[in-house]
Amino acid sequence: MWPIPLAGTLPPWLIVVLTLIDLAIRVLALGIIPGNRRPTTAMAWLLVIFFVPSVGLTLFLLFGNFRLSRRRRAQQQAINTRVRAGTSELASMESDYSGPEWVASAAELNKTLGSLPMVDGNSVELLPGYPDSIKAMAAAVREAKTFVNAEFYIMSADHVTDDLLTALEEAAERGVEVRLLFDHLGTLRIQGYRKLIRRLKASKIRWRPMLPLSPVHGQWRRPDLRNHRKIMVIDGEMAFTGSQNLIEPSYNNSKHRKLGREWVELMACLRGPIVTTLNVVFATDWLSETDESLEEQLRHRPEPSPGHVTAQAVPSGPGFITENNLRLFNTLIYSAQHRISICSPYFVPDDSLLYAVTTAAQRGVDVELFVSEKGDQFLVHHAQQSFYKALLEAGVRIYLYRAPFVLHAKHFTIDDEVAVLGSSNMDMRSFSLNLEVSVMLLGSDIVQRVRAVEDTYRDISKELLLEDWLKRPMRAKYVDNVARLTATLQ
Repeated sequence: MWPIPLAGTLPPWLIVVLTLIDLAIRVLALGIIPGNRRPTTAMAWLLVIFFVPSVGLTLFLLFGNFRLSRRRRAQQQAINTRVRAGTSELASMESDYSGPEWVASAAELNKTLGSLPMVDGNSVELLPGYPDSIKAMAAAVREAKTFVNAEFYIMSADHVTDDLLTALEEAAERGVEVRLLFDHLGTLRIQGYRKLIRRLKASKIRWRPMLPLSPVHGQWRRPDLRNHRKIMVIDGEMAFTGSQNLIEPSYNNSKHRKLGREWVELMACLRGPIVTTLNVVFATDWLSETDESLEEQLRHRPEPSPGHVTAQAVPSGPGFITENNLRLFNTLIYSAQHRISICSPYFVPDDSLLYAVTTAAQRGVDVELFVSEKGDQFLVHHAQQSFYKALLEAGVRIYLYRAPFVLHAKHFTIDDEVAVLGSSNMDMRSFSLNLEVSVMLLGSDIVQRVRAVEDTYRDISKELLLEDWLKRPMRAKYVDNVARLTATLQ
């Protein structure tokens, strides 16, 4: 623990004391760190502490707790209880789904973990165009009559989002209740943050940063616990969700613009009872940040939708005891009989998800994975690459979306039965550290429409072949393997 050069300058008794302290920390770490953590995560922390004790212990104290505060966890449990009791308004809309039993089983799992029912009668419009989705949201806000609820991981005031921000400001001016949440650190690191705050302060929009870090005001937690959700609800009749943040497609970054790097997204516009369940997720986060209840809104019954999609919202994150998204993903992948198509910008699976995906390929299911050729996050991208060999050897087909674009869309399809899209990546950060929301969509029609989007990815991607991947230089493999060690801590 202590620098070796100091050993010759310290009295013997102090060296003995420091040695005993060092030993005690290591022994205590062995018995404390594995508690309620994945073995791989515990092992990574132990390696850091054993190799560099002083640094490792400091990092563990800062980042080792992956749960929200007791108050927020208790609040989440209380909200879940109230949602279960209060979903009598949704009971008459709850699905009478008569499809495969494994789909109904997955829906029951979701309801048990996230408290939200599966509901019929929804319409879904997919919005794969980056500016198109923001235009669609702006148009919807301009038609709002009573309220707009929006939460996004990153928000920016720029030339792409200006029209949407103007629509929100105008809605608030004409008496619509406009509530806006954005992640504190996620948005703070974006160029133009102060401009955004000035604009919000000058408006009648009611806004709050999510998971703010302000030690002076007693707001402190593991700093990389983030709210990664993307939701907009208008009048309880229409909702938007998916992978996209409210920012221009190069993230206001001059280096990205110079490289021609833009983010590729997939959003969905939904109508029907699913809108109410997504509003429950927003109301949960709004209550956590403001202590204001929106239960009156949640009693609203959406107008009948012409759609025929059965849907279920799946909230997840450190406010829940379980990893709701990971359990759903594994359940669906193990249930697949014919085909699995996965699109994830950050595919860094834990052992359970890696086994689910490779086992599916080994038992004859056609499995394909769409990822970016060049990632935007160095460690995460190299950690992701460390799994390619195992995936390719199992028979998974990997398609690399051509650089310089970043394939940021997050969705997957199972057979002709299920499509899942939302904010959740397939990595350990999304399973344990981020608050996420996904939507499970049922029916061959919506699956085929999501697959049509995936077909466009395949057309401009190049397939990664095992024989080519094995020819990489040793230094590249070394970097990937080192990054993989950090994967459980990212």
